[in-house]
Amino acid sequence: MKAVLDACVLYPTVLREILCDVAAAGLFQPVWSQRILDEWRHAADRQGVPAGVEIALLQDRFPQAMTLPSGGAEGLDLPDPADRHVVEAALASGAGMIVTANLRDFPRSALAAAGLAAIHPDEFLRDFFLNHPDPVLGAVAATQDRARRAGGELARKELMRRARLPRLAKAIDRLAGSDVAAQRGSGEGR
Repeated sequence: MKAVLDACVLYPTVLREILCDVAAAGLFQPVWSQRILDEWRHAADRQGVPAGVEIALLQDRFPQAMTLPSGGAEGLDLPDPADRHVVEAALASGAGMIVTANLRDFPRSALAAAGLAAIHPDEFLRDFFLNHPDPVLGAVAATQDRARRAGGELARKELMRRARLPRLAKAIDRLAGSDVAAQRGSGEGR
């Protein structure tokens, strides 16, 4: 499955790393365009955080992710016509989904006319977790480990808060709670 990653999910770093590790595990193929990467760079620059190296590393990690939008979204009724390029990236790549935190910018009815859907990254990752928990848990743990190595010890709860993934966090907590209950029931947790 291909999914366009909107600039708002590529920056901030924690969310991007979780999404990209899930993609690297083979659960989906990420897609972006140069304009999406430029929007990420611009947003990071406004925060005083140069993104050039991170963008280059991401392009190196997923060389097949770059797509060249070629139109096709002109007739769609989007709240902000400047977001058409994201839809055009999906159409050009054959992606059926746009992962974005700005769902209001991609109304369901407008996208359905183009055979697309938009999904919040929290729902996107939670759905993967419910069907394939190990790769998602691995992505969260790897992101937590990278933060620790960079000098930022971060509890999983805080990591998930920063990534704005409350539904995924609850699903992980439920699994952890059921694992503890199962261990106690089998005598292992005593």
